[in-house]
Amino acid sequence: MRVFITGGTGAIGGHAVPALVAAGHEVTALARTPDRAAALERQGARPARVSLFDRAGLAVAFEGHDAVVNLATAIPSMSRFMSAAAMRASHRVRAEGSAAVVAAALDAGVGRVVQESVCMLYRDGGDRWLDEDAPVDHYPLTRGNFAAESSARRFAESGGGVAVVLRLGWFQGPGAEHSEQLFAQARRHVGMILGRPGGYVSSIHLADAASAVVAALEAPAGTYNVVDDEPLTKRAYADALARAAGAAAWVRGPGRLAYVFGDRLTSLTRSLRVGNARFRAATGWAPRYPSAREGWLATARVLLGVSARARP
Repeated sequence: MRVFITGGTGAIGGHAVPALVAAGHEVTALARTPDRAAALERQGARPARVSLFDRAGLAVAFEGHDAVVNLATAIPSMSRFMSAAAMRASHRVRAEGSAAVVAAALDAGVGRVVQESVCMLYRDGGDRWLDEDAPVDHYPLTRGNFAAESSARRFAESGGGVAVVLRLGWFQGPGAEHSEQLFAQARRHVGMILGRPGGYVSSIHLADAASAVVAALEAPAGTYNVVDDEPLTKRAYADALARAAGAAAWVRGPGRLAYVFGDRLTSLTRSLRVGNARFRAATGWAPRYPSAREGWLATARVLLGVSARARP
């Protein structure tokens, strides 16, 4: 296929672009700077300079493509996660950006749209397994994700073609800023547990998220959870991270105290034991890293290797 990716230089995009190229697809990706354009070219993709919010410009760029994959996000770093201004920017990318992408895809006659979303939309499930039919929760930080999913549905309902929504878990892997920051904290003997230690975390390694993007090009229309096979409790997740970092956690927290921040940390404090059976059945996809234990070990091998090469 000829595939256009927005967010091709982001956390997932940095893995998805080479995965798509390796699968034999012809890839074009949005690039905002010359450095990012050069990075895309090194991965075998063709860069396109156009704004995510420019419907007309996007429509021209999308011409002749079989699919558009919208991976564009502006998730703030951990230090700015509580910033209202940073969250407004993130919401704009999710809401206005996805609307422009879908409108341009309709204008250009693209046959398929793949939209990134998150599994943190589900209500706290406690110990229960959650599938795609589980109840969702419209708290403030989800507005952008729901807007993006709504744009994808509008694409299908307008006769544009097939719309696939991928609800992804917590990221691990090199290239995800939050993941790298958590790993750096773990190397300093700090273990992050947000919410009830016995609550569940559903995660995904970026390489597995990238292979899911490739699989989504052949998936039937619908919404799918893309998570690893074995969600871990938050305590087990912190232990897996500490083991991969090679540094026992001397400090753990904030645990249940994180609940005092209310909706601002709801996406991180709830218990989400999410299953991936529907996507596996629809596409044959399976994660290379079945849980965060393996995912964090793979992440550590890359990050520690980079650190070692950086030392004089």
